[in-house]
Amino acid sequence: FAGFSGGRKSVLPGVASRTTGMYNHNGGFLAHPSARTGVLDGNPIHRDMLFAAKAAGLAYIVNVVINPEKKTVFAVAGEPESAHLRGCRFLLDYCRVKAIPSDIVITTNGGYPLDQNAYQSVKGMTAAEGSVKPGGVIIMISKCSDGHGGESFYRTFRDEKNVDKLIERFVSTPPEETVVDQWQSQIFARVLKKSTVIFVSDMDEKTVRDLHMIPARSPAEALGIADGILLCKGISNGSVLAIPDGVSVIVE
Repeated sequence: FAGFSGGRKSVLPGVASRTTGMYNHNGGFLAHPSARTGVLDGNPIHRDMLFAAKAAGLAYIVNVVINPEKKTVFAVAGEPESAHLRGCRFLLDYCRVKAIPSDIVITTNGGYPLDQNAYQSVKGMTAAEGSVKPGGVIIMISKCSDGHGGESFYRTFRDEKNVDKLIERFVSTPPEETVVDQWQSQIFARVLKKSTVIFVSDMDEKTVRDLHMIPARSPAEALGIADGILLCKGISNGSVLAIPDGVSVIVE
């Protein structure tokens, strides 16, 4: 939701206080249409981070871009804002793709270590969110050996079944009263509002259902469930899109 990592993040959240970090992740900022992957222009979260970096006197950065093998493929250094923008432009050309509106979107979190829990898996879902048709189905494949990944995150969805009420609560929470994990919960609620999520993982079924998702043990089982959901809506032979690594692409 900050658009890109790197650059100004050396200060916020890098060395910022808890209070500053929580404010930066407030519900109003996250609800802004420009608070999205790959977007800097008009992004209030990025703007706040940039202000903090300038206020702190950040003078020089060295940032790198890595490929799927974790090898450096590009590097920038120098004045923080301009160097960071140069790196972002390279990354856009490297991993930006056009959205392909689809009834079913299959995605992952890119495997270990980002597939350790449901909390982290929300990141991969945001790529699918960019292509799934309203009312469609996202199939998220994530091992989740560590379970849900956050007690506050889990309880938020277990205790409130109305996604609209959750979103309203997040957005109306004053910035200075932002609570832990609220930002990830807000993004997850946004995904759930747009689509049904089928979760292929090692988590127990109750936990998956408490998180407003449908459990499945294999991609094949998930596809069968998705087809059934679409048939109930009068859609047969729905279009299917696969995103092999949801955290490594920027969907426009």
